[in-house]
Amino acid sequence: MYEEYWQFATKPFESTNESRFLYQGDSQQAALHKLRYAIESRRGAVLLAGPSGIGKTLLVQVLQDQLGDTAGPFVQVVFPLMSSRDFLVYLAEELGAPPADPAQHTIEESLRRLEFFLGENARAGKHAVVVVDEAHLLEDSGLLETLRLLLNFQHQGQPAFTLLLVGQLPLISAMQRNSALDERLDMKMLLKQFTEEETLAYVEHRLQAAGATRSIFSPEAIQLVHQLSQGTPRKINRLCDLALVVGCAAQQHTIDAKQLQTVSDELLTVSAMAA
Repeated sequence: MYEEYWQFATKPFESTNESRFLYQGDSQQAALHKLRYAIESRRGAVLLAGPSGIGKTLLVQVLQDQLGDTAGPFVQVVFPLMSSRDFLVYLAEELGAPPADPAQHTIEESLRRLEFFLGENARAGKHAVVVVDEAHLLEDSGLLETLRLLLNFQHQGQPAFTLLLVGQLPLISAMQRNSALDERLDMKMLLKQFTEEETLAYVEHRLQAAGATRSIFSPEAIQLVHQLSQGTPRKINRLCDLALVVGCAAQQHTIDAKQLQTVSDELLTVSAMAA
């Protein structure tokens, strides 16, 4: 809609998992480094938590891209609200475990498939990665104990796969209530909101990744973006995207703080009316 006006190749603040749009602040860099270490060292289980909209899913995508063929296979479960039976069937299918004949889709059958596959995978010198997104919901679905038991699969005394639990902040307290699984976690990482300097760098990075050749948001506008978003990427994206739409309609050359405040007020008004 506004790409031609602002001379972008694509929209800079879309929700995307493309790694070129990832801006790595201090928190993101540290988490990515630790995640790579955990997987390459074949640790059993790690936890990545952070507020909603902080960029956890994008970070996992970048991790997968960086690992490339060194991790195999890499499975991401994005809907963990399943029974233990359904989860194990799904996991066996996604990992590529040989099917049973005839297929019964029982818990015992799925465990045998998983045990066989993970053993063969490890003997081939590979290490599987299982990512469970929205893991803060696992306590409600009763899957935490299932995941703990899966960590018993080993090959020559080492974990047969790395389990990566990714979720919002309640995931941390859920782990504390499940001490048996919490003790199996080799690492815990917390993603934090951007500082004001990181918000500035994030906005500029996204603009450049979209093809921008000049600064579009004034320094005062960026300060306000940080204040309104509290350094949360999803909120930054929403504010900046709408500001670009409004700026295009008004034929503005840059986005200033006044325009940003107007956009924020509109969002708050719509939210209040919908409540």
